[in-house]
Amino acid sequence: MICTFLRSFVKQHLDLTVDEVYDDFSEEQEYYLKVSASRFPFLENYLADDTFIAETKDFISACKRYYDYKKSQAPLIEKQKEYDKKKRKFLQEVKMSKEPPTKKQLYYYERLCKKYNIEKKNVEELSKLDMRNEIERIIDEHSGNSIHIGVSGD
Repeated sequence: MICTFLRSFVKQHLDLTVDEVYDDFSEEQEYYLKVSASRFPFLENYLADDTFIAETKDFISACKRYYDYKKSQAPLIEKQKEYDKKKRKFLQEVKMSKEPPTKKQLYYYERLCKKYNIEKKNVEELSKLDMRNEIERIIDEHSGNSIHIGVSGD
């Protein structure tokens, strides 16, 4: 438990040196021991021990190196996340290209055709992906309907 607490303590104090983090930690623990509210009452016997101090500072140093490394890896992690997102989208489209359109898509397509007086295409050969793209095309074409009418009406 104390290691987990120290890790989060270091994360909150990344701008401080190892000695400053240890000093803040020990002061905080001494305060809580004085008011009898410590999570780690056993520390009373160890806070002044040289071995404990050295090992705790080593642990704090290791935590700081870990968080520094993690911070330096952030751009790479973001690039990997973006790549994974594109990969999932591509694989989803590949899967959709092999499936037939859903009833909902067919119904929506029919309603759009009726609303905008568009002649329906033969949708029997279309895939789920093709149907999605066709619906998007119709919506994009007719979303600025008043602009198209005004231009052609001149």
